[in-house]
Order: sequence, then C-alpha cells, then structure tokens
Amino acid sequence: MAVIAVYPGTFDPVTNGHRDLVQRASKLFDSVIVAIAANPAKTPLFDLRHRVDMATTVFTGIGNVEVRGFSDLLVDFARQCDANVILRGLRAVSDFEFEMQLASMNRRLDNTIETVFLTPSEETSFISASLVREIALHGGDVSQFVHKTVVEELAKISAKL
Repeated sequence: MAVIAVYPGTFDPVTNGHRDLVQRASKLFDSVIVAIAANPAKTPLFDLRHRVDMATTVFTGIGNVEVRGFSDLLVDFARQCDANVILRGLRAVSDFEFEMQLASMNRRLDNTIETVFLTPSEETSFISASLVREIALHGGDVSQFVHKTVVEELAKISAKL
C-alpha cells in the first residue's frame, strides 16, 4: 500500500521552512501532496491560485511532490487524494497544543488517516510565513527565508502598498 501524505497549510507565502519539511517528507512517503488551503478567514496576502503557482515553482525538482489547492474539510480532501497521512510541522512547543487538537479532531472525523508531525531543521525553525510577510511588507530583505520567486512576488505586493 502506498503511503500518501497531505501537507496542508495556507502557505502565504511558501517559505524555505516549508521546502525543508517537504524535502524531508518526500524521503519518508511515497507521495507528498502540498495542500494549499483557500482559507479566506485568514485573509491571505496572495489568492489561492497565486499561492499554488508559487508553491509549484518552489517544490519543482522534488519528484514525488505535487501541489493542489483545496477548500474542503481537510479529511475530505485527504480522502479524495487517497491519502492515509496528514503531515504537520511543529516549529515550537507553543504549536503542540493546537496541533494535538487538530490531530485528535481529524482522527475523530476519519480514523483511517494518521497525523504525523515533523520538526523543522535548525536552520529553518524560526521561519514563519507571517514573519516573512511582515518583514517584506515593511521593505525588509526576506531572500534568505524564501525562494527567489517568492521574493519577487512579495516585492510586487509591497510596491502596491
């Protein structure tokens, strides 16, 4: 049986931390689906199509990874993908309680899908999309935290503000 992992998130924007986690996950699972949530409640900086396009560029070259947008309930999306794993990243202890609640709820909704947590590499553990957005929108250099395509897209948004 193939082990298919869904790695959900808003990815607004996709960061080097996300790429690191996906690269490592690609060695553990037969397939990794980066599932970009529409999540309008968070008021993303980039629309869903734009986030999917950026992530597709960032994850190019990792053979068993695909990027998809979704707006369904996560477990329903995972079922549609025949996924049996939900992959989540844990950057800090403060993430743990919320992630445990999500994992428990998802298991309650579908007990055939397991949640697996990966911690970031030491080099990327401090990177968050919200911090990257904040720095970029204030004219700071985020090139060490995101792919060059993301730097360019953030600069276009910053120029409009």
